[in-house]
Amino acid sequence: MELSTQAGPGVEKAAEQAVESACHLADIAGPDAWSTAATEDVLDAIDTLTDTLSTVGEDLAQALAAVATATAQARRRLGITVDDQAPGRDSAASVPVAGGPGRRPPRRRGLGPGFRGIRKDR
Repeated sequence: MELSTQAGPGVEKAAEQAVESACHLADIAGPDAWSTAATEDVLDAIDTLTDTLSTVGEDLAQALAAVATATAQARRRLGITVDDQAPGRDSAASVPVAGGPGRRPPRRRGLGPGFRGIRKDR
């Protein structure tokens, strides 16, 4: 499997922003800084990125299956319940398998090019 030298429109910038956000979070979050909601959001982000990267190829999907298993196990250990009815959600007791015909789309999608957030001054 070989990746392209040129990323799709906006992919490199979004990937760079994801890394910067992860580094900022790592800088400010200590062991006592986490809430259930914050932890769940980070695990969802990891799962979304894993699902997205798994679309590159079956070999990568198989390698990343361990990440999906780890986030499911983290949810179980932290007692985070998962709404089985929500689209794109796996049961916390199940072991997610990346790739294959039954693969679900990523849990969250970006808001698209040009989105600049919600402004309160309107």
